[in-house]
Amino acid sequence: MTRIVVVDNHGQFTHLEHRTLRDLGVDVETVDNDTPLAETEADGYVLSGGPDMDRVGRAAEYLEADVPVLGICLGHQLMALELGGRVESGEYGGYADVTVRIDSEDDPLVGSLAPETRVWASHADEVVEVPPGFERTATSDVCDIEAMSDVENDRYGVQWHPEVAHTERGEELFENFVARCDRVAAEAP
Repeated sequence: MTRIVVVDNHGQFTHLEHRTLRDLGVDVETVDNDTPLAETEADGYVLSGGPDMDRVGRAAEYLEADVPVLGICLGHQLMALELGGRVESGEYGGYADVTVRIDSEDDPLVGSLAPETRVWASHADEVVEVPPGFERTATSDVCDIEAMSDVENDRYGVQWHPEVAHTERGEELFENFVARCDRVAAEAP
């Protein structure tokens, strides 16, 4: 059974990430972001959303894992900052319904959502430059980088919240991440 650890960055929807993965049949555990990577074992990690970068604890350590990592909202922004990208305040703040256009139908995380999907997103802060090795995989009228992927290193980020009911096909995004975790686990020596 696939095991995924959700790293809680004190986001209001972290419990929904856990529940969505559990409902997909995943062995899932949620840990506080002060938990060292060495104290966990998983086939994949989810870096949850949260209120701000001042409260991410040791979440950046999880980017060093040898398994896929998915960053959601703040987790997406943390991934960008830690790996050499750039984050700034967004022009469009608050939570809202946003139509996202998928740039790559071949992307293992968001490709199946092409050509577009409606999501629930916050843009108080947003990634404005992807890190080296990453590609933008989704965009919208309010945010140039709604999603990014580094497929070679299995690092994925989305600005939106796939775990909330307002996001169309959010469960499908989690299914895609679990499938990627399964594939990497099957290919491991």
